[in-house]
Amino acid sequence: MGMIGNLLRVKESELEEYFRDSTLLEAIIYKDESDNENLTDIDKAWEGIIFLLTGEGIASSEHRLTRILFSGQFIDEEQDLGYGPAHFLRPDEVLELSEEISKITIEDLKQRFDPEKMSEEGIYPEIWDEEEDAFNYLAEEFIAVQKTFAEAASNGEAIITFIN
Repeated sequence: MGMIGNLLRVKESELEEYFRDSTLLEAIIYKDESDNENLTDIDKAWEGIIFLLTGEGIASSEHRLTRILFSGQFIDEEQDLGYGPAHFLRPDEVLELSEEISKITIEDLKQRFDPEKMSEEGIYPEIWDEEEDAFNYLAEEFIAVQKTFAEAASNGEAIITFIN
């Protein structure tokens, strides 16, 4: 097990329902997790992706791209979905961030990959001694994030992110 990053594409009306009753979000997430086509599991790559985008871990990052996974906007600050509350982005924020991350190439990420610094800073999941395999893992999961944002932007959807 470990801390697994997730992105859930939802209609804005669904997001509003979750604001009114956050237990509905919990029910959706855990009811049919494996069958939910709107749910993207990025495994343990979440902090590594943030590092590649910002050069920082989540604890210290104030970079705007940190918002792709940790917007700082909570559905219910009191709700714990495993490792804290769910974050959200409204459709206009999704569109803006999607346009920004769509321009980032795997080569861009490769240039920012610094396994030594990532190990020193304790970037989760601390597999950076595996260098090439570790980078390929992050790159694959980043592509999944790009795809999720592109689909949500195209459909006018919000994105909810959480760690469980």
